[in-house]
Amino acid sequence: MKPLIEVQQVNKAFGGLQVINDCSIRVERGSITGMIGPNGAGKSTLFNLIAGALTPDSGRILLDGEDITALSADQRFHKGLLRTFQIAHEFSQMSALENLMMVPPNQAGENLFNAWFKPGLVRQQEAEVRRRALEVIEFVGLHHVRNELAGNLSGGQKKLLELGRTMMSDAKVVLLDEIAAGVNRTLLGDLMGNIERLNRELGYTFLVIEHDMDMISRLCDPVIVLAQGSVMIEGNIEEIRNNPAVIEAYFGTDAA
Repeated sequence: MKPLIEVQQVNKAFGGLQVINDCSIRVERGSITGMIGPNGAGKSTLFNLIAGALTPDSGRILLDGEDITALSADQRFHKGLLRTFQIAHEFSQMSALENLMMVPPNQAGENLFNAWFKPGLVRQQEAEVRRRALEVIEFVGLHHVRNELAGNLSGGQKKLLELGRTMMSDAKVVLLDEIAAGVNRTLLGDLMGNIERLNRELGYTFLVIEHDMDMISRLCDPVIVLAQGSVMIEGNIEEIRNNPAVIEAYFGTDAA
């Protein structure tokens, strides 16, 4: 079976600095794949290349076998490639529920002709979207704050809302960018539980950049270690933890 995401010999430089160096990775369908590495390893740059925020200098990026290298971020979104951000990007002056209802593309109410001449269609679709949003907000455990302005939510609640937004579209794969950052341990447990449920019950595939090794250990198999813009090693968490090259990359020669 072909991987859901395949990065093939990708390179990216900024000026004279080679940040991604002949890098190739595979994200298998149905997996929760982790990506770790020391600061400056190129993790965020590779994420941005996969998401479409950056264009590689060379190499290819495939989604479900299709070459998406030249596609924009919004075109990738419509093909089922979604991402979250380390700092949540909510609509702060809209309620948590309204934030979810904004996600589905091509809603009838976005068309002025429909708003004027097909109000019944608009109302019907809005009711369907609202029903789905209520199901999602219940799933992620935010039903009690569904009418609260998203800007007033805690950092952890905003991350749960971001995860919920991925459920409002037809996601094939979700890129999670340090989703544990700024989240207290209680809400982090809820967040990890939701990711596991989305993977196990709904078949979501995840690629996760994370510094929280407890989260990586619980969720991810395999784990990819990036160093100097290339893959150093890939394996399960125990193989990664016991690899001398990984220890040296993180802590230096003496620790290794």
